[in-house]
Amino acid sequence: MDDAARKELLEIARQAVAAAVRGQNPPEVKPVSAELSEPRGAFVTIKNHGRLRGCIGQFVAEGPLFELVQEMAVAAATRDPRFTFEPVTQDELPDLDVEVSVLGPLEKIDDPLDFDLGVHGIYIKRGFSHGCFLPQVATETGWSKEEFLSHCASGKAGLASNAWKDPKTEVLRFSCEVVSEH
Repeated sequence: MDDAARKELLEIARQAVAAAVRGQNPPEVKPVSAELSEPRGAFVTIKNHGRLRGCIGQFVAEGPLFELVQEMAVAAATRDPRFTFEPVTQDELPDLDVEVSVLGPLEKIDDPLDFDLGVHGIYIKRGFSHGCFLPQVATETGWSKEEFLSHCASGKAGLASNAWKDPKTEVLRFSCEVVSEH
């Protein structure tokens, strides 16, 4: 994605967050960058001075990237279940950092350790339980591959921390292009 598309995508996300916390609908968007009209999965992460305030995404897009980013930005600001009782407020808007992770396809891996920390995100699935970590979580936490998998299994998928070792548990990897304001 070129710089113009990256800047436009961040502006779309930021405007959607601002509208959501003000109780308004996101503005209508007609993207200039053709890349933003392609169907792609994405996550939107919102932080206030480095503290997570919301992060929601979707792997499969039913429409254009810019529409999914708008939808996920609104959801991250107002409906992240971790912040049900503490949603993002209007007073926080000037202090928020918005980050968009544009996702590549999910790849099933036979060896759960067959991924590169900080390059690949992981998606763990077993039965109806599932969870994921974006690649930047490994960089931010400093976890080893085993810790990354264990925390995802227990903290995100609601499984035992060693569930990723069980052949009945699927581990998939994905890459993403991170678009941030910094």
